[in-house]
Amino acid sequence: MGRQYDNGMIDMKHITRYYQGFNVFLLTMLIVPIANNMGIMWVTVEATTLVSVLLIMLYFKQNAIESAWKYLIIATVGLSFALIGITFFYYANINVINSSDAMNWTEMMHNSKLFDPNLVKIAFVFILIGFGTKAGLAPMHTWLPDAHSEAPTPVSALLSGVLLNCAFYCIVRFHIISSSTIGPAFSSQLLIILAVISVGIAAASIYFQKDMKRMLAFSSVEHMGLISLGIGFGGLLGVYGTLLQIINHAIVKPMMFFASGTITQKYETKAISKITGVIKVMPATGVLFLIGGLALVGMPPFNIFLSEFLILGAGLKSGQFLATSLVIIFLVITFAVFLRHVIRMVFGNPSPEIKNDSMGRLAIIPVVILGSLVFILGVYIPEQLQTLVHNASAIINQGGST
Repeated sequence: MGRQYDNGMIDMKHITRYYQGFNVFLLTMLIVPIANNMGIMWVTVEATTLVSVLLIMLYFKQNAIESAWKYLIIATVGLSFALIGITFFYYANINVINSSDAMNWTEMMHNSKLFDPNLVKIAFVFILIGFGTKAGLAPMHTWLPDAHSEAPTPVSALLSGVLLNCAFYCIVRFHIISSSTIGPAFSSQLLIILAVISVGIAAASIYFQKDMKRMLAFSSVEHMGLISLGIGFGGLLGVYGTLLQIINHAIVKPMMFFASGTITQKYETKAISKITGVIKVMPATGVLFLIGGLALVGMPPFNIFLSEFLILGAGLKSGQFLATSLVIIFLVITFAVFLRHVIRMVFGNPSPEIKNDSMGRLAIIPVVILGSLVFILGVYIPEQLQTLVHNASAIINQGGST
């Protein structure tokens, strides 16, 4: 952002608006996981939409404004479905116990075994469509590539690495309630179906991408599909792998967006065809971008390999052979097409038209930090993190009884 200000792309008004919106955006996402009241949780998810729309259209370019409006309309319609689902869950709870706390998740969990099963089924469908739209699950994902590609790079990193996880967290909360009421089969099967569709659409879409940030956005669709798949497979192995996948993706994707932002500023384009020889022009950024690309496609010894391996292992263990086989095929396709784009950008001969100016040493620091975590978490998971993930897995698998 500082470089864009120095180059006259944005003025002080834009910088002020950016930092104000950025911090409010962080605040809304922090409230989502700590809100016990389902109504407050929905309000904060909706607030993330309103704030991030202003950040996406920060540059006031035609494409950015169009993407922001598309995102606003689709996300708002989706969250309207989610609100209907929350209302149904509240109605199911109020029929059991007439309490002022009936909207609280803990109260819903406490009474969930007494809910009307048919009402819960209808409610979860609305929840999955509503929050699934915000989480970027296909076929409700159409806003995601446009919004992520037009937003400022730090905002794109937050959209992919954090916001999508917040939305999926809401789905998991209601999946736990649904599982306690009618068993996990209904909600799990829906999650698996959307997961397979998401991974398949992402694999096909990445092949045709010409824009670097849109390519990374479709990669987010793929990884949200894998997260949905792990929750759908269930069991300690599946949920444990899913929570690791959430953490790993939240590390790798911002790393890739940060690196792509630096590359975009250096090459003055987001077109994949016009970006070649990054490792020669920007050696450190080129190496880290390659590492991030290898991590995103699940190459060992990087962190996402372990979580994907656990998720697919859970699928085979649970007997979901068709879904697991389809996802493996789609992952192989993604592996080939994603690396094809990354290798083409990293290697080769750079254009002689590229300016020989310095990008500043500070820009590489966050990429190096995240790159280090990508490798460390691929070979070693700290005991504290293992305990945290294991306890969270137990809550999801045991219907929130803890």
